[in-house]
Amino acid sequence: MSKSKEKNAKDPKPDRGVSPERVGDDVNFDRALRPKLLNEFVGQKKIVDKLDVFIRAARKRREALDHVLLMGPPGLGKTTLANIIANELECEIISTTGPSLEKAGDLAGILTSISGKVVVFIDEVHRMPAAVEEMLYGAMEDYKLSIVVDRGPGARNVQLNVSPFTLVAATTRAGLLSNPFRSRFGIIERLEYYDDEYLEKIVRRSASILKVTIDGDAAFEIARRSRGTPRIANRLLRRTRDYADVKGKSSIDIEIARHALDQLEVDKTGLDEMDRKILATIVDYYKGGPVGVNSIAAVVSEDAGTIEEVYEPFLLQKGYLRRTMRGREATEKAYEFLGKKKRSAPSRQEELPITDPSKKPDA
Repeated sequence: MSKSKEKNAKDPKPDRGVSPERVGDDVNFDRALRPKLLNEFVGQKKIVDKLDVFIRAARKRREALDHVLLMGPPGLGKTTLANIIANELECEIISTTGPSLEKAGDLAGILTSISGKVVVFIDEVHRMPAAVEEMLYGAMEDYKLSIVVDRGPGARNVQLNVSPFTLVAATTRAGLLSNPFRSRFGIIERLEYYDDEYLEKIVRRSASILKVTIDGDAAFEIARRSRGTPRIANRLLRRTRDYADVKGKSSIDIEIARHALDQLEVDKTGLDEMDRKILATIVDYYKGGPVGVNSIAAVVSEDAGTIEEVYEPFLLQKGYLRRTMRGREATEKAYEFLGKKKRSAPSRQEELPITDPSKKPDA
């Protein structure tokens, strides 16, 4: 077993209703619900408008589109946009992931096999080995691969031409990418969390594809508990549909939606049990912080990387957490959410006893 596969086996993704990562049967449903063209994509309007211009220009000049880097938390549509770019360019897409490109030869095999204009999509590109990244430099700039053949005194450098291609890379950890790599992307976009109104539109669209009848209040209830993430909205819609089927309901109304979401322990703000556990740990164990993420992970029995990538972004975006140089701190909003009162820092008078300097201490 390779190191990357071994790591994934040891660190499975969190299986929770509001996880932005793919869980269970998400892959099949994501593919069925995924929009195919830019005019079908809901939300991220500024990004969509810019991509539309860039794609039209590339098609008009009959050139490969500039390489695209898509950044942002999981579940916001990076993979969907990669597929849309390929559809709009009317070309093939070859998809892979950073961890699966274990050595430079893996990448060379992909790039030397393409013919004509192709979109190469690399998900989780921040987890790609440095040797593979360095081989990409020449391929991205000049469509040439530099390969070292043999070792020692007989080693020689071989240049291979590759067909023009567009690299679309997706990452949830943009800070882990090297500056030389980032500088080779002509189009860099960051996806943001969705407003409830856009998520409601996504829920309605997905319901129509799944042939599920849902009223406006129920669609909004699912949307506002979806943590600003389309993948979560679609998953909660499917789970709510299951509850409706069991209850013998032909459609999803507000009563069914609330009952299903309460059973899934997703509250009205989109927080679930693990989110509440993280906040309670900071407030109760560490007096509101600051505290390091490794200390939080030890208490809640979760991987520190998972907390940073999966849980923390939404808590930060909603104003429950603050990142400081010394660690994470709970905000006033977190205290209010937990129904606790924040203790104010003791004043100087409270910290030190007041004494009369004219009086001598007792013997």
